[in-house]
Amino acid sequence: MGSRRRGNTFTRVLEDIVDDTKDLVDDLIDRAKDVEETTKDAVVDLADDDEREERDAGEAAALRKQLDELRAKIDQLTAMQKGSAE
Repeated sequence: MGSRRRGNTFTRVLEDIVDDTKDLVDDLIDRAKDVEETTKDAVVDLADDDEREERDAGEAAALRKQLDELRAKIDQLTAMQKGSAE
């Protein structure tokens, strides 16, 4: 019931080196994929933030314009009210 010991021949040592090298390359490729995906996600998020800021700036400008129009109408109504009171 003893296990058979693997002999250390030149070809087996070479095979072990090649297998370990394959594992290393696979791990490096997996990590490179992770970095690439993370970088891509970060760039997309940054672009989305820029678009959101531009949209928010446009909405703020539209609100300012509406507020100015409302103030002008209030001023007009106030002037009309003063004119009718006199």
